[in-house]
Amino acid sequence: MEPKQAAAALGALAHEHRLAAYRLLVEAGPEGLPAGAIAERLGTPSSTLTFHLQQLRHAGLVTQRRLSRQIIYAMAPAAMNALVAYLTENCCGVQASCTPACEPAASAARSRKTPAA
Repeated sequence: MEPKQAAAALGALAHEHRLAAYRLLVEAGPEGLPAGAIAERLGTPSSTLTFHLQQLRHAGLVTQRRLSRQIIYAMAPAAMNALVAYLTENCCGVQASCTPACEPAASAARSRKTPAA
C-alpha cells in the first residue's frame, strides 16, 4: 500500500459515523448489507449515510453492488489487510517489537497476583 492510499483509508475511518458503518459491515461479513439496513441500524439519515459510505468506498475500504433496487455495501478485507500490513511494516520498524506498548488492565491484574503458597 502506498502512503497516499494509507492516508486516505485512515482519513476515511477517522470519523465516528464512518467507523461505525465500517464496523457494522465487518460484522455483516462478505455478503454485506443494503444501505437502508445500515442507515436503520445506525440511526443515520440516508443522505448522510450515503456521503459516509462513499468516503469509505473512495478509500477502497468498502465495495458496492446493485441488487435489484438496493445498493449493497460490503467491507473489502484486502484493503484493511493492506492497511494493517502498511502500519505494521512502516510504524513498527525492523528492530522494534510490534507487541502492545501497554498491558490490558485484566492481564496486568493477573500478573500482579502471586500464587498461594
